[in-house]
Amino acid sequence: MTCLKPENAGPADTGADALDFNPYDVMAPRSPGQTPAEARNGGRVKAADTRPEGLYLPNNNIQTPNMTSPEYVQLSTAAALTLGIMPGKMHRCGCTRCLNILLTYPEGCRANCAYCGLARHREADRDYADRNFIRVDWPSVPMAKIAQIVGEDPAASPFHRMCISMITHPRSDEDTVSVLKTWTDHVDPDAMPISILSNPTTMQRSDVQTLRDMGSDIFTVALDAATPTLFDRTRGKGVQSPHSWKKYWEILMDARDIFGSQKFGAHIIVGMGETEFEILELVQQLVDMGGHSHMFCFYPEKGSLMDHLPATPRDQWRRVQLGRYLIDYFGVRVDQMKFDSEGRVVEFGLPSGELDAVIDAGLAFRTSGCPGKFAEDISACDRPYGDSPPSDIASYPFQPAAVDLRRIRHQLDMQKPGESYEEGDDLEDY
Repeated sequence: MTCLKPENAGPADTGADALDFNPYDVMAPRSPGQTPAEARNGGRVKAADTRPEGLYLPNNNIQTPNMTSPEYVQLSTAAALTLGIMPGKMHRCGCTRCLNILLTYPEGCRANCAYCGLARHREADRDYADRNFIRVDWPSVPMAKIAQIVGEDPAASPFHRMCISMITHPRSDEDTVSVLKTWTDHVDPDAMPISILSNPTTMQRSDVQTLRDMGSDIFTVALDAATPTLFDRTRGKGVQSPHSWKKYWEILMDARDIFGSQKFGAHIIVGMGETEFEILELVQQLVDMGGHSHMFCFYPEKGSLMDHLPATPRDQWRRVQLGRYLIDYFGVRVDQMKFDSEGRVVEFGLPSGELDAVIDAGLAFRTSGCPGKFAEDISACDRPYGDSPPSDIASYPFQPAAVDLRRIRHQLDMQKPGESYEEGDDLEDY
């Protein structure tokens, strides 16, 4: 395994200086700037004081101070397309299986995470509801309308799961309860499981218990950063943000106690400066606790404090994807794997024949998240192109085809004898 990429590697395949991983020293966020007083806390939106009118499409009309949770929420573009309230279609996949809901306020999220498009520092240039998040727009919709549409026939819905994503805001905890109540008034939790993507910074153990008592099925904590140092650099004091590693783990442990084994987990972003050993050691820790990890590939979100930095090199991403899948679902332990001096995986702890079978099955390279109706290792939360462009897919929101697997093997440097892949083969086939 080499440290340099081939000469014909695409720009999104490589990290800094063509390395096959993103080193800590390179992945430093910019420092947040000052926000003009008139733009703070949703100032422009509040000053306009316009009445709300149904669906709000980012950048198309005027977000109002009354388009706020719990009456209004934002939907991912994929969920809005699947629900039929936005026109359009997705590359190579007909719909998303998870109804992702995001709390919304004129003030926006009060945290300042360096990699996030919703971060507080963006008040200076963009109102909250117009900010991109995991690469896409999020239209604002009345929550009751969403619940009514799905509640008409949950069994026939294309969605396998609903997820409420909290943000850092003084009202987030109470409004999550209200949004959940609106949903369960229309949709039986037994008909469609419910996930909570939490905001530990504002939560107490009793909040976790309330959400479980109301019918939530899975509770997740977005650690995102794989180490305490990286967390503080990208989510805490390093970027004038309120989050702390200690508080996040406190709520994660509460979730373990209250939701139980296999019903809690953590989000982790690959390629923000951690080593592959560090991130897979965290995956192992979560498995040993009875939980799961949900992986995201770092992509420089436009407008974020890290938008000038390289996306996760595909070879680093594929190695971590494969290692995480083996730990989560195959019983392989991180101490059975071998790592080089840079912390990169060089052996996965399985005989070559068994490893080939896992790669050929393709499931390791699909989007990871809360499960849907198909299988425990097939995520309902498929987040189409949330961490990559369709031209260079990181997390596959569908089953990888033969040409995709050839590309994956090329990225892993694990080609089969006589097998070849040229950049663009998968695009030419579709």
